[in-house]
Amino acid sequence: MEQKRVDLANGIHLDVVDEGPRDAPALLFLHGFPESHRTWRNQITHFSDRYRCVAPDQRGYRGSSKPQEVSEYTPDKMIGDAFALMDALGIDKFSIVGHDWGGAIAWGVAYGGMMNGRVTRAIIANAPHPVLFPKLLYTNRQQREASQYFRIFRDPANDPMIREHGLAPVLMKAFAGREVTTSMDPVEQAQLLQDWSNPDAAFGMLNYYRASPMEVLSLDAPYELPADYQPFPLPKLAIPTLVIWAMDDMALPPANLEGLDEVIENPEVVQVPGTGHFVQWEAPEAFNAAMEAFLEKTA
Repeated sequence: MEQKRVDLANGIHLDVVDEGPRDAPALLFLHGFPESHRTWRNQITHFSDRYRCVAPDQRGYRGSSKPQEVSEYTPDKMIGDAFALMDALGIDKFSIVGHDWGGAIAWGVAYGGMMNGRVTRAIIANAPHPVLFPKLLYTNRQQREASQYFRIFRDPANDPMIREHGLAPVLMKAFAGREVTTSMDPVEQAQLLQDWSNPDAAFGMLNYYRASPMEVLSLDAPYELPADYQPFPLPKLAIPTLVIWAMDDMALPPANLEGLDEVIENPEVVQVPGTGHFVQWEAPEAFNAAMEAFLEKTA
């Protein structure tokens, strides 16, 4: 997949895959942590004969702009990058597809696109909803335990190690030596390890966590909502929405699926059993089939 550099109106430049017919319906793919556009390789191969598939390396990753300030990674800036990219490519309306942090941004793009009329559909894979996830972090022990890595990623005591060795050591520290890229093709794994070795990229990736408003308390803190808790003031998401969930995700348990009908109008949920967090390349056939059926039904 060849990339081209796209300069955004906000001064950020992104390296982008842009494949498929120019006049076909557009799909914007947003990758998560700690990957790249290549996480969507199976989907772009499958869909680019009849959809225009746009997949950037997001801000902070690989050859794209990597500002080092935490303030450059707040959700509004990441959502803005998505719309600015489509503006730069001359694409008005599009469907948003996101996984992990790309999914978190995709939720924001979906809500923004619902309001400005530019986003027609949303496909979110293993990325918790911004209204439901904070509640789980406060009240659900399994989710809080699974999210303790947030605290490691945010700890500035790790910065000298990251500056010297890149991202890999802090991943090992956060996940207790568990393999982050289980079942990945060796060539893809080698490429990731190379990407992680860049300290500027490592800090860019970690700044997604450091700029996030999500609060992850210690395990001994009370499992209850704070007395002054206020959920994000979002309306129900009213565009067609597909949520694909790998059921063996160690970081995001299936409890994240509870309550989706309270925040999305008629959500479609496809569960993928026996699959870990990176569902789009761990189970590409199941992922593509779910996505295909949804796109055809909502065309």
